[in-house]
Amino acid sequence: MALTLDQIETLLRTRGHASYSGEPVTQLEHALQSALLAEQEGADAELITAALLHDLGHLLDEAAPDTPTLRGIDDLHQYRLIPFLRGLFPPRVLQAIAGHVDAKRWLCAERPGYHDSLSADSRRSLRLQGGIFTPGQAAAFIARPYAQEALRLRLWDDLAKQPALPTPPLDHYLAIARGCALAGAAR
Repeated sequence: MALTLDQIETLLRTRGHASYSGEPVTQLEHALQSALLAEQEGADAELITAALLHDLGHLLDEAAPDTPTLRGIDDLHQYRLIPFLRGLFPPRVLQAIAGHVDAKRWLCAERPGYHDSLSADSRRSLRLQGGIFTPGQAAAFIARPYAQEALRLRLWDDLAKQPALPTPPLDHYLAIARGCALAGAAR
């Protein structure tokens, strides 16, 4: 069942204040900071929306008290979310979200020093998510459609962990998301 934008807003407002365990921000702060970084870089509405929603899959599990990585679990949040957004947003939004974890694996393989720049929780989740790509895996990832969008999203994701960073309100980014929602989608 696809989510509506009103349901996404409710989810972010009611569950977004949960701590992003292992990071010094809440889930909502992380989402808003990711969207802000995308906006500041001049990204279009689709990538700003992907940045806002990329970790929403973590909020779908109401029973989870903390980040699954602390329990040694990869919750596959990047894929879990996609069925809930399909029919609401175009493929570029969905594929940037779906690829943001593999983008971390690619960046670790291809950019010297990237792995060492990751937070402790991102390094822990990297191991659970399959680890650093082999050369063959890296080549396959970068050849995928929307790989570049996933890489951009990943870099914003990494930086969006600043305590008390001022951002525009959620309404600002939801308006951007409404602007790139598919025609006829449940808004």
